[in-house]
Amino acid sequence: MSWLPESKAILGALAALLAGTTALADAPIELRDYCPPGFELVGGDRCELRTLYQNYESLRYAGVGGPRTGLPAARDGFSPQQIDLGRYLFFDPLLSRDGSVSCASCHHPDLGFSDGRPRSVGVDGVAVRRAAPSLWNVAFLSSFFWDGRAGSLEEQMLGPLYDAQEMGNSPEKLLADIGTSDAYRRLFREAYPDSGGPPTLSQIYTAIAAFQTTLISLNSRYDRYAHGYHDALSDDEKAGMNVFRSFVARCAECHTPPLFTNQQVAVIGVRDPEDVAFDAGAEAVTGNPGLRGGFKVPSLRNVAQTAPYMHSGAFASLRDAVEFYTLGRGHALPVEERNRMTVHWHIWEPKLTGDELDRVVDFLATLTDEAFKPQVPGTVPSGLAPVGAVPDALLLRLGQANQNRNRPWGRNSD
Repeated sequence: MSWLPESKAILGALAALLAGTTALADAPIELRDYCPPGFELVGGDRCELRTLYQNYESLRYAGVGGPRTGLPAARDGFSPQQIDLGRYLFFDPLLSRDGSVSCASCHHPDLGFSDGRPRSVGVDGVAVRRAAPSLWNVAFLSSFFWDGRAGSLEEQMLGPLYDAQEMGNSPEKLLADIGTSDAYRRLFREAYPDSGGPPTLSQIYTAIAAFQTTLISLNSRYDRYAHGYHDALSDDEKAGMNVFRSFVARCAECHTPPLFTNQQVAVIGVRDPEDVAFDAGAEAVTGNPGLRGGFKVPSLRNVAQTAPYMHSGAFASLRDAVEFYTLGRGHALPVEERNRMTVHWHIWEPKLTGDELDRVVDFLATLTDEAFKPQVPGTVPSGLAPVGAVPDALLLRLGQANQNRNRPWGRNSD
């Protein structure tokens, strides 16, 4: 038959293509020797951040002031190989006790490096106490966790890695799992060529921190406006920015540009969910009763991607979160807490109109910038499915809400 040779040729081509795809999948993972977007390779082994905000000064370089305001110092200077090793570790469920949860399970790049849940879910499917904060721009932060108890990214990651309800691992098991992986041993030698030994816990923590410091979001439409292109925002968005920065709303006094956080702890009086015990926040860490119910002011960068909002996921929409600030000082607190908590003096009754609230929400959407969002690896050195347990919000976004919550998820990228 005349079609048979053509069919054989097509089948042969498909077989060759499939063989090539399999070969690519089986190819050893190689670490990148170039810096992520927004970083310049300096001295052959250091990735340093470059942004227009570095041209501006601010009060003690603390990131306080108007649109053209400098940033706090960023943590950078890691090698391309350390950063890329950290990327693989971040997405590898091997870091959890049972291989089901990775860092990305609670900090997924498609959900603003959060997970879309009011309270994050760990290895045993149990909800933890608080929502997962976003990781965008953590390179500029000086304290971590909602209660500010950690002073570095390395200190912070010890919490989720070894908390029984989160990743549930132990230092001994983590080191054993990494150390017995031929692929990881090779990659650690590439990332730490002068170490001369097996992977160490310090190297693991440093690599993950190196990756996290490259999660930079400073190229939104707001940023283009701040740098002088005033047509980057619509009239409604400019109106929202003016309300946001006004002495009536006072949003910018805590959510200070350009990071849109002043990095302080504030008591704003958000009520905890009915089924959750009262969360004392920073008081439990500091012993300071003035910080009872106090939590770190989160950055608003990519805030439109990170619902639900607040430490407890109290508000499902950005509009609800914005409206909270207009409803009166301490209005949401249980009666027994109203006289115990020192609500921040900026929390009052600005009596914003519905239109003004809508304009603020419009403005907050201009802070979205995912241009430097990293790739999810198609494979990770452990051979497990990248990411591990997929956040329900991502399944919904993908139209897969009927899938099992623990379905593994990966992307066909390196």
